[in-house]
Amino acid sequence: MKDRRYIISGAGSGIGRAIAIRLASEGAGIILAGRNEVKLEETLKMLPKGNHLVISTDIRLKKNCQEVSQILSGCHLDGIIANAGVGGENHYGDDDRWNEIVDTNLSGTYYFVNAFLPQLKESKGEQKHVLLTSSVLAKLGVKHYTAYCASKAGLLGLMRSWAMELATENILVNAISPGWVNTNMAREGMEGIAKGMGMSLEDFHKLAMQSVPLGRMAEPEEIAELVYYLLCQKAMTGQVLDINCGSVMSS
Repeated sequence: MKDRRYIISGAGSGIGRAIAIRLASEGAGIILAGRNEVKLEETLKMLPKGNHLVISTDIRLKKNCQEVSQILSGCHLDGIIANAGVGGENHYGDDDRWNEIVDTNLSGTYYFVNAFLPQLKESKGEQKHVLLTSSVLAKLGVKHYTAYCASKAGLLGLMRSWAMELATENILVNAISPGWVNTNMAREGMEGIAKGMGMSLEDFHKLAMQSVPLGRMAEPEEIAELVYYLLCQKAMTGQVLDINCGSVMSS
């Protein structure tokens, strides 16, 4: 992986940060992208010395993605990792978060990947990848999570379409589908659901883990290990890999 370069959205925390650290540990150069520059700089400090860069941008805006792509026009890429996302409930009405969630998770991924595809197509590397972070909720329903479930399911359709389109460019496109992962985003989600159910966070955590065969949340580093594998393989495209401690078992 030495001398390869990857751009990662949502790299300021959680899964994105863990992916950046894992890839950088193998000698890859990382472009850290996200809205919170402070968190991105924190991630940068965690990486071993190398050819790394921080880019603060809002992927919900197509123009922003295009402008960043132009700034990096001379920068080769071996992979695009579209990991940025937001969660939580949405309720139809004046305060509906539908647009906020779908614009980030689905439209933002579409804008982000398309903006950097020209650099990826020009890469002379043998292994070129696009990787999307979906969710176990692409396959399961949760009350009041209509925007999140729909956006994460939409990513799988997007992934399969890109896999067909980009195969002739030798670009492999896959997705990961995490379940509960020990991140701030997951904890905030648990707190929201627990509150809605009139339960304590601790009690809801115990309840949630009852439906997970391994009885625990995955760690961000475990997700990053799967991402590392996907970026090293050459024969898998158009696939979604579940990594959810057994909470969903697909045939």
